[in-house]
Amino acid sequence: MSDVKMPDHVGIIMDGNGRWAKARMLPRVLGHNAGMEAMKRIVKASSKIGVKYLTVYAFSTENWKRSTEEINGIFKLIVKYVNSELKELDENNVKINIMGEYDMLPEDSVEAIDKMVETLKDNDGLIFNIALNYGGRDEILKGVKSLYKECIKDGRDIDTLTENDLSRYLYSGSCNLDIPDPDLIIRTSGEVRMSNFLTWQSAYSELIFTDTLWPDFTEEEYGKLLLEFSKRKRRFGGREQEDK
Repeated sequence: MSDVKMPDHVGIIMDGNGRWAKARMLPRVLGHNAGMEAMKRIVKASSKIGVKYLTVYAFSTENWKRSTEEINGIFKLIVKYVNSELKELDENNVKINIMGEYDMLPEDSVEAIDKMVETLKDNDGLIFNIALNYGGRDEILKGVKSLYKECIKDGRDIDTLTENDLSRYLYSGSCNLDIPDPDLIIRTSGEVRMSNFLTWQSAYSELIFTDTLWPDFTEEEYGKLLLEFSKRKRRFGGREQEDK
């Protein structure tokens, strides 16, 4: 794909695990397990083809409404993922960054995540952001509160604040990784909404929705969607030169 204009940052709403399992009369947790395998494929593909930042929506602040059995199954998969993939992630120079309040997860999940982040902290390849116990509105609210406290402490006039000031207090801006806004956001499973994902950062992201359920999402389809992205003209509120 050397001739394709590659997005620097891709966000993915990994949707459809439950429906995939239901269609096969399997427990929902097995759908999440199949979804984890799809995530592994796409992380490898992203690293291989030169995507610099990949952000996946793993568990939202609203997902706590699901059954205890399903939630616990998801958290166990986190530990399984770390134990099975950490070595390969390190060999592929992947760096992990967590977006969200993951300290609310079970202790073994938190320990596994901390181990993964620490082990991969010096890598400088693909930055793999995992949105975990994450909500876009919650992120903005926390950022506003932190910025307000800074203004009070420094005696700063609130009228001097800029968008960049707030961006510094979001998960994507406070981790010292210079994470740009996503160029492309993909959602699988046929749903056509953002579901509180990267609410601030996605203002000018290109959006692609596919009917494919996440466990069935392949490297080949991923490549086709990246090719579709490369053909789009991004204006960011402006106009093409020939239209002016």
